[in-house]
Amino acid sequence: MAKTTKTPARKPAAAKAKAPADNRRITIPPAVDDELGALWDAFKGSASNEARERLILHYAPLVKYVASRVATGLPASVEQADLVSYGVFGLIDALQKFEPGRGNKFETYAIPRIKGAIIDELRAMDWVPRSIRFKAREIEKAHSDLEAMLKRQPTEAEMAERLGISRSELHDVVSQISFVSVLALDELVSVGADRGEQVSLIDTLADKHLDPTSGVESQETRGLLAAAINSLSEREKIVVTLYYFEGLTLAEIGEILGVTESRVCQIHTKAVGGLRGQLSEVD
Repeated sequence: MAKTTKTPARKPAAAKAKAPADNRRITIPPAVDDELGALWDAFKGSASNEARERLILHYAPLVKYVASRVATGLPASVEQADLVSYGVFGLIDALQKFEPGRGNKFETYAIPRIKGAIIDELRAMDWVPRSIRFKAREIEKAHSDLEAMLKRQPTEAEMAERLGISRSELHDVVSQISFVSVLALDELVSVGADRGEQVSLIDTLADKHLDPTSGVESQETRGLLAAAINSLSEREKIVVTLYYFEGLTLAEIGEILGVTESRVCQIHTKAVGGLRGQLSEVD
């Protein structure tokens, strides 16, 4: 009787192919195509610099998206290109620390880290204490809320009551904010009752170093100028005197006269035009 020998059973081919499949689940995040998956595999599997650079380029639009969202709450003086450059560092950090084996999408993981990198850089560059920034936001919010409720500009007493502080404390806070506020003199601001007109900030400042009579070289010319001013209407004379001789701003003159800053600007323009016309006739 012939002796039979048993040969060990071969493992199915599928079992041999299982290891690479498990390995790919560790190095490739979900929901990516084959080309992107190969980049992730090369980056996480062998720390390929080329794969890292290509992943940065691939996810760069994600940085632009986050930067545009952050920019909506910032002053116009902050360049969005700067925000993008700050966000790239957050993207690089996210690529290094991301663990595909956890089963999360990279975009979900990266967005808060990109935003955090942008905000951290903005805070590092900001020389104003965060407490002052917080107070400024509180005052701005209170002013906006009261303006919407009252349908007019709120008074100091109403602002102080809304904030739960005294008027003297409100003055102190506003002073602190003014000391750290930096504005461009060519920046346009809305003026007038309907906020429909715009003037540059430099036009609202009094020039304390300019003597309106510095160019007058003779007593006769000074007399002509005085006569021309006296020929103006009462309000025009007040505006010219307060603006050029007392050094008040248009806004301050408006408070004295009980009119809007836009109206003071109109009176000033008319007065200057009248003076120029009278003096040119004399010449």
